Amino acid sequence: MRRTLLAALAMLLAAPMAIAQSADYRIQPGDQLAITVLEDDTLNRELLVLPDGTISVPLAGTVRAGGRSVETVESAIADRLASNFAVRPSVFVSVIEIDETYGTFPIYVMGQVTTPGMVEVEPGTTMLQAIALAGGLDRFAATKRIQLRRTDSSGRERLFLFNFKAVERGGSIESMITLREGDVILVPERRLFE
Repeated sequence: MRRTLLAALAMLLAAPMAIAQSADYRIQPGDQLAITVLEDDTLNRELLVLPDGTISVPLAGTVRAGGRSVETVESAIADRLASNFAVRPSVFVSVIEIDETYGTFPIYVMGQVTTPGMVEVEPGTTMLQAIALAGGLDRFAATKRIQLRRTDSSGRERLFLFNFKAVERGGSIESMITLREGDVILVPERRLFE
């Protein structure tokens, strides 16, 4: 039983690394990479992808890694190093740790939406987009009194109001609030003559 539990735990922990090595995975800021250059082991190292999505590799300089596949980053580094070698070097990149804070995060949508509950969103998601992800407003929604409740690091809750009706009529969404982890969107039920 204990071995089965340990094997299951090992597979669970290895799953993000397997995803990171797939061709579909895109490297994110905060990920930790291992760079291996077969022709010169002094260039082998572990690097952290910076918030701007770049890494610094000796002799290759600054290389954009964020948003790219592992294979694309390998090729970019090899291209940059090629002038320092007689033949194009063999470069291998592997993601050794994923920074999950740069992936999706949970927010909560409650009240008069089609599908209330937790919604996983990406950084930069706005209130309007989150409402769409929750299936949109239902016919009983108070469209002028939508609330965003946000708790700051000191534990104090702040309330932001959003008027969907104004946006629907062509109003500007430039001031649209960008969501943060743990935000709660509350869509109240409309009143009798609202």
